[in-house]
Amino acid sequence: MNILGLVVFAIVFGVALRRLGPEGELLIRFFNTFNDATMVLVSWIMWYAPVGILFLVAGKIVEMENVGKLFTSLGKYILCCLLGHAIHGLLVLPLIYFVFTRKNPYRFLWGILAPLATAFGTSSSSATLPLMMKCVEERNGVSRHISRFILPIGATVNMDGAALFQCVAAVFIAQLNRQSLDMVKVITILITATASSVGAAGIPAGGVLTLAIILEAINLPVKEISLILAVDWLVDRFCTVINVEGDALGAGILQNYVDGTKSQSSEPELLQVKTEVPLNLYAVPTEEGNPLLKQPRSPSEDAATFEKESVM
Repeated sequence: MNILGLVVFAIVFGVALRRLGPEGELLIRFFNTFNDATMVLVSWIMWYAPVGILFLVAGKIVEMENVGKLFTSLGKYILCCLLGHAIHGLLVLPLIYFVFTRKNPYRFLWGILAPLATAFGTSSSSATLPLMMKCVEERNGVSRHISRFILPIGATVNMDGAALFQCVAAVFIAQLNRQSLDMVKVITILITATASSVGAAGIPAGGVLTLAIILEAINLPVKEISLILAVDWLVDRFCTVINVEGDALGAGILQNYVDGTKSQSSEPELLQVKTEVPLNLYAVPTEEGNPLLKQPRSPSEDAATFEKESVM
């Protein structure tokens, strides 16, 4: 199955439906309803997932000749994911915020400490969204209209933590099956992980569901996802923390840009007021103080003068 081709076609088809305008709304509603129904099915599956994962992992352990090597590989996989998330969340994202705003990013992160803890506890970007809106508005000074616009979109689209985890998981499964990855497959993993993370749901283990798309794109066995599910309860928490952190920093960058635009647009008005005031001050004394100058008459005086001359 050409999963990557289906993803590209879905993106282009969605753009085409938007270009149709009202005529394409009916089909868009159909796909939205289909997506909601799929999410309900996924929630049902998640209730029975622990039992299924137990038997899948047990079967995989029985097949392995060296069980200790399997657990060592899983430990290295978890360590690699946590290290990558730490570098991205503590260095890369704060550096991007500092470059655009020239402000201390860690002071901004201190203001959203409670939403980050909630994201770690719930493993859901959608569940953290209300608390994140409250904290960025009250503690970090982000406007209401900016937070209500950026954060809901980021909770659905900005899944950089999930994309990082999916790339590491794909490489781990390839090494576990002793399959080499050339440059074409590595680029395919990057593109597919980025595209699939955009459509990932903000629910626990949402990134694992889209991991199958990446494995199909590079011809890796999808059944190996059972090993990822066994340790995803820990890795997914850090993925969610990175996701919501990126959303909040994006809102902070946009707020800084809006503040800078407002300050620049207010300077010409102040200069205009300063240049107009002296001109008015000079005009008034000249007209009222010099008796040789003819004072302008009102329209009523002109009308009275016209009637007097017409009578005479």
